[in-house]
Amino acid sequence: MFNLANFPKPTFISVNGVKLEVFEAGQENKGNPIVLCHGWPEHAFTWRYQIPALAAAGYHVIVPNQRGYGNSSCPAEVTAYDIGQLSGDLIALLDHYGYKDATFIGHDWGANVVWGLALLHPDRVNKIINLALPYQERGEKPWIEFLEEMLGSDYYFVHFNRQPGIADAVLDENAAQFLRNLFRKNLPAVPPELGMAMINLARAETPLGEPIMSDSELAVFISAFEKTGFTSSINWYRNLDRNWHLLADVNSIIQHPALMIYGEHDLIPKSERLSKFVPNVEVVSLNCGHWIQQEKPEETNQAILKWLDQQNAT
Repeated sequence: MFNLANFPKPTFISVNGVKLEVFEAGQENKGNPIVLCHGWPEHAFTWRYQIPALAAAGYHVIVPNQRGYGNSSCPAEVTAYDIGQLSGDLIALLDHYGYKDATFIGHDWGANVVWGLALLHPDRVNKIINLALPYQERGEKPWIEFLEEMLGSDYYFVHFNRQPGIADAVLDENAAQFLRNLFRKNLPAVPPELGMAMINLARAETPLGEPIMSDSELAVFISAFEKTGFTSSINWYRNLDRNWHLLADVNSIIQHPALMIYGEHDLIPKSERLSKFVPNVEVVSLNCGHWIQQEKPEETNQAILKWLDQQNAT
């Protein structure tokens, strides 16, 4: 169990037209920055086990609650959450600290932001470590249109876009139950009935799988989403097609050294074409589900630090 008293206290930094709640460790390691980017529906607290390990290894660890989360700004406009804005926040954060570039680590949606950041601002990224979500290649059709054809209108990505407000209301009303049901080890697939799988999770009375955190840890997430609601974070999904257009003229190959960490039991499939788009990638798989760094914190830290040591030695 993690001792909440050991989690860093936040500072609030104004960047790119928003205010970000940022947690830091290893400030004495100035000049060696590493930025951790959480996924959905998460919080900077997701990285509670990685922050001290990375600081002890000599890194200045910077962990924002990205826009739409925690006590960071939650703009009302849907378009405020496109990849240009999300990556722009991270660039402005580097500028705030006076860093030319940094190593970025992302999980889930945070991984998607890190991939996009490397495409849009390659000179501001020196290394990439992503968990759960591999590089998503830009196909011939916008992502939501493609997913709707492949998986139907009840798939939650599609549902968020085609029926805005429905899922938001259900999740807001059942925030504690939804998060308690979601943060489970090796969570089985939930069929997308009643509009989308996430609605089922919010209403399920009997959780499936073993919890990945204590009640006190879970309370951090519940408190955050009971304050913000879910709309601002779901708006990230509502920009997927906009992102597809924004990336139209960008070189799709990422040349940075990269580490991709998968959970063997994650519902997100491994990419068979990852090395085509990220040629300098190394792949590691851990025996866990989707919440990799929370399910297997020690193994995750070992994989990250081993890879970083190898990269720094070259």
